Amino acid sequence: MPNKLLLMAAASDRLRGIIAGSSLGRGVVRRFVAGEVDDEVIVVARRIINSGMQVTIDHLGEGAATAEQATAVRDAYLSLLPGLRMPGMAEVSVKLSALGSALPNNGRTHAYQLTRDICAAAAAVDATVTIDMEDHTTVDLTLSVLNDLRAEFPWVGVALQACLHRTLADCRRLAVAGSRVRLVKGAYAEPSSVAYVNRPQIDKAFDRCLQVLMEGEGYPMVATHDPRLIERAVHHARSAGRGITDFEFQMLYGIRTNEQRRLAEEGYRVRVYLPYGRDWYAYLTRRLAEKPANLLLLARSFKPGAAN
Repeated sequence: MPNKLLLMAAASDRLRGIIAGSSLGRGVVRRFVAGEVDDEVIVVARRIINSGMQVTIDHLGEGAATAEQATAVRDAYLSLLPGLRMPGMAEVSVKLSALGSALPNNGRTHAYQLTRDICAAAAAVDATVTIDMEDHTTVDLTLSVLNDLRAEFPWVGVALQACLHRTLADCRRLAVAGSRVRLVKGAYAEPSSVAYVNRPQIDKAFDRCLQVLMEGEGYPMVATHDPRLIERAVHHARSAGRGITDFEFQMLYGIRTNEQRRLAEEGYRVRVYLPYGRDWYAYLTRRLAEKPANLLLLARSFKPGAAN
């Protein structure tokens, strides 16, 4: 029930205002969101890179309703990228819906062109780009855009959601030389007709996909905070003859930071997913729904006298 209430709260402008107006609420936001503007996220990115890890930066927002909104998202990335001259250490993550893929007139073409612009800007500063995966209705379009982009930028990565029935086959197709695949469990409420819907099934699917990616010729990016799946990733990598830098772990900013440091200290590649931007509220409520213990921090910000 708390999770459902939090997800409903994601649409509440009033609650967003309460959090933003509270000093402790802003502290919770800063724990999970790396700032609202370029300069703030770049400072965080440099700190993480100096600690021995890598970053992928996501400009928050999805589902552009107009071409102008999509272009503004593209422009936000173009503004950010010149500050990421950290050779080989930084990438950006993009959502095609934020770049206009769902627009009624030539949405795919629009999203492809704007994403291409971002890829060109990333290449200029030796950064990379990974396309986030959205709900199951977008998979074919996303992989189609990926295929077109890789003709010019073969290093473009993509996220695949292990919970979808189709993903094992997608992993087999994409586990080729030069391919970069971020494997996630999946964050969307999908119907059982297309996805596994309980945790044991999803974990087993993740493990099967991990094995395929580790045995393939591509570069796996293992996006999980689950200790057991981290162990399975290490097992599959060793069984496939991969060294500890032949794949990477990815974790969200503000979540399991001790584990991030531990893996990095052991020599594994660790990339921290840094969300930033003014559209932080929906992202924050999703993170709280995933880990309700964080509600204790947020609840303190609602006490009388907590607001500035």
